[in-house]
Amino acid sequence: MSKFFVQNSSSESESESENEIAEVQKPTRPIFTYESDEDQKGSRVVLSERDKRIEEINNLVRQLKNAKKIKDIVKSNQTFDELVKAYEKCRKIVEKEGHFKHFIRAVADLETFVCELWDSSWKSTASKSNSTALTKLRQRIRKYNKDFEKEISDFRANPDNYPEEEKIAKSESEESESEEEIVTKKETKTKAEKSESESESDEEESDSEISWDETEESSSDEELVYDKADAYKHFLKDTTTTKKKKDEKKKPKEKKVVVTVDTDRESEKPKLERKLFAKDEEITPTSVFNKLNEIVSARGRKGTDRHDQLEMLKELREISKTHDFGPAIDFKIVFNQMAISFDYNTRISACMKPEVFQECLNMLDEMIKIVLENPDIEVNENVLDEEENVHDKTKPYKIRGCVLTVTDRLHEEFIKILQQCDAHGTEYVERLKDEPKLNALTDKLQTYLETRGNTQELCRVYLRKVENLYYKYDKNNEKTSAETVDRLCKFIYTNDSTDRLRAIAMLCHVYHNALHDRWFEARDLLLMSHLQESIDNSDIPLQILYNRTMVQIGLCAFRVGNIKDAHSALLDIQVGNRAKELLAQGVMVQRNVEKSKEQEIKERQRLIPFHMHINLELIECVYLVSAMLIEIPFMSSREFETKKRLISKQFHYQLKLSERQPLVGPPENMREHVVAASRVMKKGDWKACIDYLINEKMCAKVWDLMPQSDNVKQMLMKKIKEECLRTYLFRFSAVYESISIESLANMFDLPRNFVYSVISKMIINEELMASLDEPTQTVVMHRTEPTKLQTLALQLSEKISNLMDQTERMVQIRGGEMGAFLNRNHQGQQNQQAQQAKQQNYKQIRAQRGQQQK
Repeated sequence: MSKFFVQNSSSESESESENEIAEVQKPTRPIFTYESDEDQKGSRVVLSERDKRIEEINNLVRQLKNAKKIKDIVKSNQTFDELVKAYEKCRKIVEKEGHFKHFIRAVADLETFVCELWDSSWKSTASKSNSTALTKLRQRIRKYNKDFEKEISDFRANPDNYPEEEKIAKSESEESESEEEIVTKKETKTKAEKSESESESDEEESDSEISWDETEESSSDEELVYDKADAYKHFLKDTTTTKKKKDEKKKPKEKKVVVTVDTDRESEKPKLERKLFAKDEEITPTSVFNKLNEIVSARGRKGTDRHDQLEMLKELREISKTHDFGPAIDFKIVFNQMAISFDYNTRISACMKPEVFQECLNMLDEMIKIVLENPDIEVNENVLDEEENVHDKTKPYKIRGCVLTVTDRLHEEFIKILQQCDAHGTEYVERLKDEPKLNALTDKLQTYLETRGNTQELCRVYLRKVENLYYKYDKNNEKTSAETVDRLCKFIYTNDSTDRLRAIAMLCHVYHNALHDRWFEARDLLLMSHLQESIDNSDIPLQILYNRTMVQIGLCAFRVGNIKDAHSALLDIQVGNRAKELLAQGVMVQRNVEKSKEQEIKERQRLIPFHMHINLELIECVYLVSAMLIEIPFMSSREFETKKRLISKQFHYQLKLSERQPLVGPPENMREHVVAASRVMKKGDWKACIDYLINEKMCAKVWDLMPQSDNVKQMLMKKIKEECLRTYLFRFSAVYESISIESLANMFDLPRNFVYSVISKMIINEELMASLDEPTQTVVMHRTEPTKLQTLALQLSEKISNLMDQTERMVQIRGGEMGAFLNRNHQGQQNQQAQQAKQQNYKQIRAQRGQQQK
């Protein structure tokens, strides 16, 4: 083997090779080089299947990390696909050994990275491909991570146990080789340091030699042709060190500054104080208060870091606690901490992070505790800056602020958090667990304000409590919840100075009564409030609450059995198919209606959390069933009228849709069940009607969602029988001359007294032309229906009158009056009248002459 392929290890051979100048002749043919068996054994590594999979996942984790650094979401999405596929190949290994910890760390970090990007303003500035990739990746990563919830929670609790990359187990020979490499690297480092300390002349000589060698080697590389790709590495020199030396010549040498950092826990306290206060400054309550005002004055300015402000306030609070400056200044610091944490999100639509929200809950709890334990502290919005006293113990403490406003703001943030969560995921349930904590804090605040608050503040906190209770159905303690809501609302009615709180309390009171089937109380209270007259001029949140209350009143009326009241209450909500938008349960996209971004943002902010929703399918089903029970008997009673009146347009629209279909199969959804029931009801078949409306599918979708569903089903069956009886009498009264009440009772499975009362009502209201024969208990029919010829004549006359009305309107629009057509008719009528008058005069004259002749 030639000397170019020999790796010299000794220092003597290196010095000799540097001084020598080798002349290389041009080869006439290409040189073929092969590695020896020993070299192949050294470079060849046999890995197990587990190590191969781990190495593959390690490479993908590195690619994902690089993509996250440059915020390339498209690349991150592709790498995540590859990572999932690679991990599925490791299923057998995972079943034996458990999940790979570096994979769990990568997936969890990717989820947090995606959530941070989603909450930040980066999405608005990103490209279209990146923004679409972000939405896709967010949905996929959240869905994929549900299988690893335990591991991810363990990782977040103990992140040190989860490495970024898992190391592959090496053999002893490989470890020894790696140790030798480390030793050689250290030797090269020491040589490089020695070469830096040499004189400039030696450096110039070495540079000239290296440049000469480089030209020689480059020419030899161009002339020689090798089949083995890595063969030239055995005799080429490394020129990276020489380039570094040249760059170091040009740049001036920088002096290294050594900074020593104390990490002892004992030295942390003085550091905090030195950061906020000077070294020799005395820390007093006034200095702490001045420092607090200095930190708060920077709030809202451009360039202020809110995170730094919160950290400084935490440090200031620790200083005040260590020096025991009193509860008033502690309350003031916590109050400002909460105010800054509310300002943490720049966008209005963005919500708090769950960790920050938990901190705010704890801070609010501390504030209420401080105020309850120290009755000498007065907290009020009307306190002036000059009157505020936090540090002077000789005077009564006065603090400017309002704990009630902070709790209201925290409730708003809680609603924002629920709006941003996926309603069908576990995250929503986790966030909903914070509601009892908020309610407990509201109760504590209520006890504080009942002793030291004014009437308006009491009205606000009572309304907050009512808003937390009004939509919840109470199975066990229905009386207690009704009493508390009634007591709180009555206090607001009498003591509220603003009309808005009174209106909200009234609607919540009505809603709560309707939810618990107290129909008469809910109806009377709504009628006494007269809100239906002024609701159009009120703000949108109040209109949404009014719509929700009207829907709940309609459902209550249906459960009680007042079908007409239920239909009239639900009519306005169901007219334009906008129930979702009117109840603020979702944003609808309408045709030919363009909305700006601001309008969409405002609509999304007004949305109600999912646990407060009313089922839209339940509302529509109740409306259609009540319309069916009213409309079908009315249609059968007005069968001979040409001009038909419509009570419910939506119900007629569903009937027309079913009539247009060439084939009517078995009903599948809720609307088809109601239409099929109404089609059978026209014939008076009450059994088939009940089968269509009350079955397993309809019970699961609709009727079981109501409280006391068994009573609702019994009421509905009774109403169906009654309306089928009325429809049967309207439809087939012309067939019978008389019919027995007992046979009707047996036909419709109703008691005889009930059938008697229904028929007598129909006769009194002149709906049915009949009379009751009490001795024989029969209904005698009176034939007052027009014949076929009479009905056709009536239809013709009505059509002619309609046509005449239309022509008169058209002529008035064109000429102002009926024009020449009417003038000609008028003249013709006058001529006819004149001729008739002449004839009458002629007859009278002849009669007079005849009498004279006699």
